[in-house]
Amino acid sequence: MNLENSRDYYGKVLQGSDDLRTDACCTMEAPAPPVRTAMMNVHEDVRARYYGCGLVVPEAIDGAHILDLGSGSGQDVYILAQLVGEQGSVTGVDATPEQLAVATEHVEWHRERFGYAKSNVRFVEGDIEKLDQLGLEAGSFDVIVSNCVINLVADKAAVFAAAHKLLKPGGELYFSDVYADRRVPAHLLNDPVLHGECLSGALYWGDFDRLAKAAGFADPRLVTDRPLAINDKEAAEKLDGIAFTSATFRLFKIDGLEPRCEDYGQAVRYKGSMPGAPRAFDLDGHHHIETGRVFPVCGNTWKMLAETRFAEHFDFLGDCSRHYGIFPGCGVASPFGQADGAAPAADAPCC
Repeated sequence: MNLENSRDYYGKVLQGSDDLRTDACCTMEAPAPPVRTAMMNVHEDVRARYYGCGLVVPEAIDGAHILDLGSGSGQDVYILAQLVGEQGSVTGVDATPEQLAVATEHVEWHRERFGYAKSNVRFVEGDIEKLDQLGLEAGSFDVIVSNCVINLVADKAAVFAAAHKLLKPGGELYFSDVYADRRVPAHLLNDPVLHGECLSGALYWGDFDRLAKAAGFADPRLVTDRPLAINDKEAAEKLDGIAFTSATFRLFKIDGLEPRCEDYGQAVRYKGSMPGAPRAFDLDGHHHIETGRVFPVCGNTWKMLAETRFAEHFDFLGDCSRHYGIFPGCGVASPFGQADGAAPAADAPCC
């Protein structure tokens, strides 16, 4: 039922972003200058039917092969197509014919606009819950992005599992979506407005953490988040008591990540060499790594930088030969010493 609701809402009910009734499917972040420039090269018809909730433009993607899950009218595809360059590629998958029609109509227009000899984008009609049926090659993508779409599908576990399979080792799922502070009542899932506005299908954040790890994405990293205001009175009444957040996460396909942030005395030094980030690189909301500064990291963060496309942009200090316990700031050093009945300190992960 969710797929039919989505096709109807985004293909027939909404004719443009002005028709949205809440700010859940809206992007509030100010894009970096390179992204802003790329956005201006996107056809106005494509921009008019954009319903994303975040900026899904990760760093260091020159030459990368990217998959966009739920690409809609194609705005993110066409932005990314400029940033990966002619040697890279972007594949968009969407299940709404009306949205795909807008995206495919302007393929040649964008190729000419970008000055490419050959288009580096393609669009595939299909359900992202059934990615294994779309002829996409396993282990063929450097990065997978998605912008406020996973909440719309029923089998979210299938999406995470398929994404993990499609990524190369060291690849990344970088996506924005809507999350709830508790499980949304099941009877609201088929409400066409709440579902189409990306609210009733929102994952409880605890369920997201469990599903991501079960798919092989250990140690999810929160990049940005913002609370959502439900300004539509009818929607707010139905969802009374539930708080929603728009958040961007990055999930890495890396073997050997540990359940907690362990300290091995390691550090990194950022070279300042990523396009658009000469002064600092933000791995996530807790890792603002300034250029030239020795920055202590846990073992998981080390792997996220050393075993991915980011490796060439860093110097690495130390190894995993000696363990120093839990990384400072990542929760209590020991679970013991709480026998007096006091509640244990809440984890405050460095990640």
